[in-house]
Amino acid sequence: MLELNYRDARPIYEQIKDGLRRLILSNVIREDEKLPSVRELASQLAINPNTIQKAYRELEQERYIYTVSGRGSFAAPLSDVRSGRREEMFKQFDGAVTELLYLKTSPDELKQRIDSLQKNNGEVREL
Repeated sequence: MLELNYRDARPIYEQIKDGLRRLILSNVIREDEKLPSVRELASQLAINPNTIQKAYRELEQERYIYTVSGRGSFAAPLSDVRSGRREEMFKQFDGAVTELLYLKTSPDELKQRIDSLQKNNGEVREL
């Protein structure tokens, strides 16, 4: 399910979050599917349960998962995941663009950058 790389500079909980995000977005973990319990996953990965708890807590804040008291954690519907994540990413985008504008980056440069990213990702979407 998840693989940890102990040579990776990222903290273990970030690797767990990234792995679970990927599994949810790729529909390997389906909507409303129960995730392993904190203890179960900690045992499988041979790490501290607090590390799993932190990853789950942050994934819940990011709306990738939801928790039902006494039942466990479950994958959120993809529509909720996408809208929540999109909203969060737009906040980060707005902050970055605002700073770039303060640094005298022209709107044309920003548009060229977006067009380049879109081209490199192989997606054709109207801006």
